[in-house]
Amino acid sequence: MKSFACREAPRLLSRSTAAQRAPIAAYTTRWEHGQRRGFRSSQARLAVKPYLLADIGEGITECQVIQWFVKPGARVEQFDPICEVQSDKASVEITSRFDGVIKKLYYEPDDMAKVGKPLVDIDIQSEISAADEALLNGSSDMGPAEEATKTTEQQEQDLELGRNDTKAIAEDVTSSAQPTLLPREPSTNQPKPQRQLGKHASLATPAVRGMLKDLKLHIEDIEGTGKEGRVLKEDVQRHAQAAKHALNSTSTPATLAAASSQQVEDRIHALTPVQSGMFKQMTKSLSIPHFLFTDSIDFSSLTQLRKRYNVNREKSERITPLPIIIKAVSLALQHFPLLNAHLDTTTNPAKPQLLIKGGHNIGVAVDSPSGLLVPVIKNVQNHSIGSLAQEIMRLADLARAGKLTSADLSGATFTLSNIGSIGGSAVAPVIVTPQVGILGIGRAKVVPAFGENGELVKREECVFSWSADHRVIDGAYVAKAAEEVRKSIEGVESMLVKLR
Repeated sequence: MKSFACREAPRLLSRSTAAQRAPIAAYTTRWEHGQRRGFRSSQARLAVKPYLLADIGEGITECQVIQWFVKPGARVEQFDPICEVQSDKASVEITSRFDGVIKKLYYEPDDMAKVGKPLVDIDIQSEISAADEALLNGSSDMGPAEEATKTTEQQEQDLELGRNDTKAIAEDVTSSAQPTLLPREPSTNQPKPQRQLGKHASLATPAVRGMLKDLKLHIEDIEGTGKEGRVLKEDVQRHAQAAKHALNSTSTPATLAAASSQQVEDRIHALTPVQSGMFKQMTKSLSIPHFLFTDSIDFSSLTQLRKRYNVNREKSERITPLPIIIKAVSLALQHFPLLNAHLDTTTNPAKPQLLIKGGHNIGVAVDSPSGLLVPVIKNVQNHSIGSLAQEIMRLADLARAGKLTSADLSGATFTLSNIGSIGGSAVAPVIVTPQVGILGIGRAKVVPAFGENGELVKREECVFSWSADHRVIDGAYVAKAAEEVRKSIEGVESMLVKLR
């Protein structure tokens, strides 16, 4: 049987070859006459689809476009950054979920983009998962009939173009990038050396961009002193003052007289995303009846401990009063847990309830270039004073660079406002819903005081201002918690004994 199969194989192959030769020849003839047949693995490939701005959490419905990393005609791959947006909490980089070519940008820099609305149009040139295809098809406003018509037209266009569509895109990009050469006129003046710009010289926070708009300045003209050349508010103010001084020094008396007679016009200043978030949050806080309690704390023991610890240490390793205060507050919250709670008035408005939090997630208000931000230190009860100092430094650096994420700014159960780092002795801090308490820390200063035997001594004091939601927290409860914090700070050694 084996030898028979070997002898019969050539005859069988020749029959099959002869039977198949005619249709292959006919197909080859049709191909040579220009009739092409396109094969596609998926209808979603090479489809121009709107890429929506996804939900970035915390109930945010809109955000400001800071800068674009792409332009129409640019090719992107999956996870490539498309743009940077600034919400009322943090700046976020939006990345691409597909490989393809950017066709259209829906917003200009500084425009407000809506969550769930198109951000860019992208010519998708990669496989699309079922979930992504359902999301893209669901985002369209057209009916089923219009979608079918558009899909048919897209298929016909693909059959006509074949593989030339990618080439056409490349030719358009290449032709647009070709500069037009014109003869130069002879110049007698020496060109001025251009200023070397930093890596992020054209980047700025929304607050800085608002100042630039108000002052009618260009960011390229300002030398940034921030990280990698980023322009800060102080840089804009310094540039404006220098320009004003130069104008005053070159102005004639007639010019000054004319300028003084001109009327100063009012300006409309749109709220930045951070200001918009603060407006919404403080509007909610108006419904809270605040109970204010202040107490003076003796910082003498704390200061002596810090001086002994900071001797011969690097600047990054030194301890400030803030991590010690945060740890003292955390120890007090263990004995007074009602201050570490959220007030729930939405689940059952007729019966509000307190959700007492197990972890001490303490937010620390920070004055950043973009405005007031409150990064959150998670699980303070598990931190040492040294690790708290490192975490505060990390969050402060991110806040100044505008790189705080939504996770860094959410989940606070209690808040500290260290207004003393700027100035002022006492403050009436405003509670942030759904929290029920907040502590304001003033500036420590040396004051005259009487010692144990009536002698006059110098004492370093700091005013602590407590605010509590008087609907659920009474004054005696706050006073007892404040007293516990005072004992921990004035007797730092006894507080260290309580640490785990």
